[in-house]
Amino acid sequence: MTSQRTDLGYWLTAQRGPLAAAALFVAMFALFVAKHPAGPSGNVINTAANKGVLLALVAMAQTLPVLTSGLDLSVGSMFVMTNCLASTVLTGSPGHVALGVAAVLASGLVCGAVNGLVVVVGRLQPIIATLATGAVYQGIALWLRPAPGGDIHEGFADFMTSSLYDAVPVSLVILAGTVVVIWLPYRRSALGRAAYAVGSSEQAAYMSGVPVARAKLATYVLGGLFAAIAGLLLTCVTESGEANALLGGSYTLYSIAAVVIGGTSLYGGSGGAIGTIFGALVLRTIGDLLFVFDMDPLSQPLFLGVVLLISVSLGSLRLLRVKRRLDLYR
Repeated sequence: MTSQRTDLGYWLTAQRGPLAAAALFVAMFALFVAKHPAGPSGNVINTAANKGVLLALVAMAQTLPVLTSGLDLSVGSMFVMTNCLASTVLTGSPGHVALGVAAVLASGLVCGAVNGLVVVVGRLQPIIATLATGAVYQGIALWLRPAPGGDIHEGFADFMTSSLYDAVPVSLVILAGTVVVIWLPYRRSALGRAAYAVGSSEQAAYMSGVPVARAKLATYVLGGLFAAIAGLLLTCVTESGEANALLGGSYTLYSIAAVVIGGTSLYGGSGGAIGTIFGALVLRTIGDLLFVFDMDPLSQPLFLGVVLLISVSLGSLRLLRVKRRLDLYR
């Protein structure tokens, strides 16, 4: 019995970040639904889910490099670029749409692989490397879509943004599928464990025979895939594509804040995608609450900016208090 209690205590300590983010989201979303004029209607929940899942997927793309003590400043640009690509290829027959989906996802994998190779082979700092590659992806997005527009298969877009049985948003099903099919197998794989080891101590991981290069490369590749899934969903939500650099930059910033709110350490080696998802949902719900409480639209960016600053500062504050790296994992 004592052993079970000890194990539960360790688990609660390890999961305090995700659990706190989940509790905060539930409380905030309940307040949002109670305050919304339409109440807990299907349309309100579906719209909120679509917006929240977009950020959650981009934030998951950010989580993976952070686990290895890196940072990917190109996730927003990959998100925008795949949106522009999807707005070009998601048209025609169902077969053509399926090929278009595959092309969009493949482009995300390629962009992630480029990021990983620049970081691993080029041995550049992740921030510098992804800042440069992000500018390239933004340029590709502008080349694909010099002006906003697109011709999307309406049936596919309607399905991706609808609700199953008028109750469960398809976007949430996609998010859950991404977690079950991609994140959980990766987390339990040798490369997933290696990523955590690299984030804890790259030197110790290398000396222990951990495949450091492959672990780092895999995080960026999968990050590109998550960003591409988000870009695909954005195309279905807006039924268009736009090379919006401001949108990409804001999603990159929000993704970092979501990672911190979800309990993933910017120091690397601890955390995960589940907490990040709830962190992203918290950030999106903050914006919804500002809307239902009729806050001045001109003040909303300032308020959200303060929230982002506090979120990132709290994550950094923990790092300043660390005297030994092992203290992070107690």
